[in-house]
Amino acid sequence: MVLFKRWLLLFFKGMAMGAADVVPGVSGGTIAFISGIYEDLLDAIRSINIHALILLKNDGPAAFWRAINGNFLLVLFSGILLSIASFASLVSHLLESQPILVWSFFFGLIVASIVYIFRQLPHLRWQEWTFFWVGTLVALGISVASPVQGSTGWLVVFLAGTIAICAMILPGVSGSFILLLLGMYPIMIDAISDFQWQILSIFMLGCVAGLMAFSRLLSWLLRHYHSGTMALLTGFLLGSLFVVWPWRETLEVIIDSRGRETILSSRLLLPAEFARVTGLDPKTLMATLCMFSGLFLVLALEYFGGQQRKKL
Repeated sequence: MVLFKRWLLLFFKGMAMGAADVVPGVSGGTIAFISGIYEDLLDAIRSINIHALILLKNDGPAAFWRAINGNFLLVLFSGILLSIASFASLVSHLLESQPILVWSFFFGLIVASIVYIFRQLPHLRWQEWTFFWVGTLVALGISVASPVQGSTGWLVVFLAGTIAICAMILPGVSGSFILLLLGMYPIMIDAISDFQWQILSIFMLGCVAGLMAFSRLLSWLLRHYHSGTMALLTGFLLGSLFVVWPWRETLEVIIDSRGRETILSSRLLLPAEFARVTGLDPKTLMATLCMFSGLFLVLALEYFGGQQRKKL
């Protein structure tokens, strides 16, 4: 029964990661980070290597499955894929109809996550503070960077997949936002819509290559420089607050061939200024409640994660 609850909780964490990946500007890595499975995820991905393939050849599928923590990956990615398939249209609809409330929820979630993770750092020396502010500045720099022109060349598509998947497993850095900066977001959306299998195949190969390499780098950093790496990742979260601030004035927009709008630049506003500039209702009360909902979710994840660790 305890094992079933453990896998069910992991499945729900995967669903939360999938829902976050659907939202431009939010990373599924953020959810993995705050729900306590980030390092387990990196270790499981890192374990898919030549040694595991040798085990598969010599000792059979069961040994290979245990070596890569297959149950963990299966349950987690089942939740991610089910969430993307089930909630992609719902999240897209909410982003169009209630953007302030959606962004408020993620803003509260990330703020609470920063406080929670900072409390877990064993040391707060000048080194940790340096890594923290470097992470913050990098995330801010990414969020205000100007997009470039994309291409359907196979090397460009491959590199886009490599870079985007690295961003997706970094907390506070959105893979879809990186694709936007690379000028590849509308290209990949069209490729998915029209099932352009050549582009999708090359992109997926890039994702696999990037995931295998970057997960090993992050795992190594967390093993040898855990405190500094955690501070750096927390800085990424702080910098991402710029992207998810609910009240903003759109300054520059591009419209693709299918009539989809993509915001290139915007200006952050306070709720009262937002109402004055845009003439729209800032929904301050409901937005505040959504922020506290994000806070409550982090506290709930912390509580259930603590209960789970006690039973192990």
